[in-house]
Formats: sequence, C-alpha cells, structure tokens
Amino acid sequence: MDNGAGIAVETLGLEKVYGEGTNEVRALRDVTLEFPDGEFAAIMGPSGSGKSTLLHILGALDKPTSGRVIVGKTELSGLSDKKLTLLRRERMGFVFQFFNLIPTLTAEENVLLPVLIAGKKPGQYAERLDELLDLVKLTGRRTHRPDELSGGEQQRVALARALIKHPDIILADEPTGNLDSKTGAEVLELLRESAARFEQTILMVTHDPRAAATSDRAVFLSDGRVVDEAIDPDQDEILERIRTLEPDG
Repeated sequence: MDNGAGIAVETLGLEKVYGEGTNEVRALRDVTLEFPDGEFAAIMGPSGSGKSTLLHILGALDKPTSGRVIVGKTELSGLSDKKLTLLRRERMGFVFQFFNLIPTLTAEENVLLPVLIAGKKPGQYAERLDELLDLVKLTGRRTHRPDELSGGEQQRVALARALIKHPDIILADEPTGNLDSKTGAEVLELLRESAARFEQTILMVTHDPRAAATSDRAVFLSDGRVVDEAIDPDQDEILERIRTLEPDG
C-alpha cells in the first residue's frame, strides 16, 4: 500500500494486550502516530506506560494484538517472521541501555557484527567502518575489547554498530540510562549528528527530560495511550508535561 511520502513509521489503532481474564494487561490502547523521515522523536511516560512496548513493536521485535504498523510503505502485519528479520537487518538499527557488546570481540569487530550476521563481507564496509569510528571518536580504540572501554565508549561502539548498515530508522531504548550526564550528552549529540548526516529517523525511549529536550518532538504516553506531545521541547516544558501525568507515575 502507499501510505504517503515522507513518513518513516506510522501506527494505526495499535493495541497490545498481555495475558487474559483477570491477568490481562493492556500495554497499548488505540495508539495512532506518525514519525516523519528524519525526525528525532522522544517517547516518554511513567513506568508501565507502554513506551518500551511501543518501541519494540515499531522495531518489529514484537507484534501488536491489533492495529497496523507501517514502515515506509511496508505494512508489517503481512510479513512472515523471516521477512520481519530481514526488514530489521536492512532498515533498522538498535541502541539499548545495556550495550550488548560481545566481550571477546574488539570495538571494530562489534561494530561489524550486523554485517557478519547478514552474511556480507566485512571488507565491503571498510570505508563505512572508518567513517563511523571517526564519528564516534573511537578511531584510536578500535582494537580494544569492551572491558578496556569506558561505559561511554561502549555505548558509542553500540551506536556505530547500529549505524553500520545505513539503516533508515534508529530505535534507542534509554540509550543514556547507564551514563553520567556529560557522557550521556555526548551520545545524544552523536545521535543528532547521525540523524542529520545520514538523514535517519531516530525514535528514542527515555525517562530523562534532558535527553528528551534534544529531540524534535516528545510524545507522552500514560496507561498505554498517547496523551500529549511537544514540538521542539525544552527541559522545563517536558518537566511540566510529565507533572501532568502524575499520579500515574
């Protein structure tokens, strides 16, 4: 189907239910959103509001109970598990709070891991690898293993790994959650620079108002619903929007 040019990801009437009967939990309720190409969006909300569930469904890591997810012009509900895996590999990059690096591999080997998993030759990505290691300021640390890197350096390796295959969309789940404020700010700046340089859409779940204030738009969830949003938000505006969600938080 043609969902219109310029939309990287959209959801229509998204619902996610876990369990049944008295154990039923409605994680998402009628979520309809559009994320334009090149947008840096923050997804916020209290614990249990559904923000990580939404990110996982947007990234084809989980399936909705009902509703539709469209990535570019591809509706995910019609895809087999194999095709969903290929879509994730070719069009998406993931950055998580826990860096998920392979401890026995060097920084550059960790960055190249998606290339190897996809059965491609690392040599084809040599120039891209150099470009990314320069972007994340790790050119001099490329042969170091994770236990020889700081937390910030490990997160920068994870970011380069997410970028190695030129994905259209980066999905980041609390990417600064394990970092101090200075290092977290550096990682956020790298995300913004990546979005601008490579024309990527970045969807970031965060609880940190400082992180969300770097976004183009903040979307607020509460009890599985989209309840508010802010365009080009500053930190004070985000804090005020969060206060309106209490006592749900």
